[in-house]
Amino acid sequence: MNSHNTAESRFEKIPVKIFSTSAEASRHIAGEIALLIRQRQSEGRNCVLGLATGSSPVTVYEELVRLHREEGLSFSNVITFNLDEYWPMEPTAFQSYHRFMKEHLFNLVDIPQGNIHIPNGTIAREAVERYCAEYEEAIRHAGGIDLQILGIGRTGHIGFNEPGSQLVSRTRMIYLDSITRADAASDFFGEENVPLRAITMGIGTIMESRRIILMAWGEDKASIIRETIEGPCTEQVPASQLQRHPSCTIVLDDASSAELTRIKTPWLVGPCNWEDGRLVRRAVLWLCKKVSKSILKLEDRDYTDHGMHDLIADKGSAYAINIRVFNELQHTITGWPGGKPNADDSTRPERALPFPKRVLVFSPHPDDDVICMGGTLIRLVDQGHEVHVAYQTSGNIAVFDDDAVRFLDFVRDLARERNWRQKELEEFAESVIGFSRKKNPAQTDSNDLLLVKTLIRKGEAKSACRFVGIPEARIHFLDMPFYQTGLVKKKKLSDTDIALVSGILQQIKPHQIYAAGDLSDPHGTHRVCLESIFNALYQLKNESWMERCRIWLYRGAWQEWNLADVDMAVPLSPSELLKKRRAIFKHQSQKDRPLFPGPDSREFWQRAEARNRATAELYNQLGMAEYEAMEVFKRYTVK
Repeated sequence: MNSHNTAESRFEKIPVKIFSTSAEASRHIAGEIALLIRQRQSEGRNCVLGLATGSSPVTVYEELVRLHREEGLSFSNVITFNLDEYWPMEPTAFQSYHRFMKEHLFNLVDIPQGNIHIPNGTIAREAVERYCAEYEEAIRHAGGIDLQILGIGRTGHIGFNEPGSQLVSRTRMIYLDSITRADAASDFFGEENVPLRAITMGIGTIMESRRIILMAWGEDKASIIRETIEGPCTEQVPASQLQRHPSCTIVLDDASSAELTRIKTPWLVGPCNWEDGRLVRRAVLWLCKKVSKSILKLEDRDYTDHGMHDLIADKGSAYAINIRVFNELQHTITGWPGGKPNADDSTRPERALPFPKRVLVFSPHPDDDVICMGGTLIRLVDQGHEVHVAYQTSGNIAVFDDDAVRFLDFVRDLARERNWRQKELEEFAESVIGFSRKKNPAQTDSNDLLLVKTLIRKGEAKSACRFVGIPEARIHFLDMPFYQTGLVKKKKLSDTDIALVSGILQQIKPHQIYAAGDLSDPHGTHRVCLESIFNALYQLKNESWMERCRIWLYRGAWQEWNLADVDMAVPLSPSELLKKRRAIFKHQSQKDRPLFPGPDSREFWQRAEARNRATAELYNQLGMAEYEAMEVFKRYTVK
């Protein structure tokens, strides 16, 4: 854990604590909340908490529930005020924050129901102003908020205080920013179903809390966290106004802290341990970008002018550093991701032998394999390796109802033409089509509709595999149970999930494993899938085949590896990039307009090509050979 101190954090305007994982950070926050509750109990006083919703505080609430059940933490003296609620919103709706708080905390502890306050999403429009004033009065009557916990949105919003919210703002109805609505689209099965408005505590209300903790997890929050902590205090980044609070702490995991100066460019804040080769490479690549030079053109003065005097002193000269980093980066490039037979592999990222290799590609959704590493997949097949693909989830919630109905029409019409069990097919199709027509936009699918969507995505995955040359016998659908909720919110990873991953690993005993290392997946599925693989590999680490197995992590559709972290880069020719695009096109249900596009509105193939070309251009700018596109991977070692 890192904390606020003068030397390390001189760029930071709010105290910061950084933990290795969000779970560790969440336990720390829950511990502070529990300590305050017990302190107030010993004083015979109520503890007034301001609470947040969303994915960030979930583990905090889980730890509070554990403390209640296992260590006797009572909530009998706790009064709560939630930050916000969508408007209009029924309290029983799946997306309601009333429902969220009951499911994650209130129904699981001994808090008196009369002590719970959550903005009312059913209040009549003409009564909202009076209702908000009453909410403010209820906070004052309770004695004010002792501890307010916050998450943060990509716009920098806290609560639903969007950019432009003033420091003096109070509880009110606001219009949601377009970015906020896009981020919420997955919870509502489409942006068009997200409410336009919400009721939220104001910045002024939040700032009156005696203590504030803001939490943020994951790389997708890193940029706005840097603006909040190191940038100017401005209404355009609402969270930055926390710089004015006398007792506020930002709690981060490693990923969300990645853009802070002390993490991204530690040489700018003090001496570094230059024995860390990755840090040297990161510093050199940063310097190249800073001075617009390729690696081999850097001079001593470039280093000394940009805070790296000690690196020059330690390594002797720019020339020595440049050559070392250039060679490191050059050796990541290979056209033989499975290893080149009969070749000197001493400086190659993969071994020449065994050849051919058994390769297992894990794909969280049915299209991540071709989107994220389609070119490498094609290379592996074309170079003669035994390539298997394991699709970890069905991806069925990402199919539009219209597509499901279209496929049902086809099956029904085919059955009519051939008289194939016509009655049963007619009844099934009518039932599912009828349900899809009557269901509400944010309603979960029936099991039958989910089955149709699952089969659509499986068919597309098979089609893409056939296109790149993978036979059906090497296509594996794991259908991991954690995913099977019909909702964006998933179940926790279970032993059954891990056993499915272990089973396919034991069946194939691969020489190479490829897995999605994308921790910024906005829906969380990639994170859970990766956790299942790590757990399975840890359980199997003493198996004899594991000794000769290498694990390569690719990135999902959201972000690319930093070149300082890349261990293997596979260049793609224009024809290979086109073939990759055509493989992605086999996933027709995700074409044109994905149901859950995330923060990037482009189609998946467009994102993939832009990212692959940008990576190749970065290598080119650093002085490497010029390629059309590149896919990059980071090696993982089981610990």
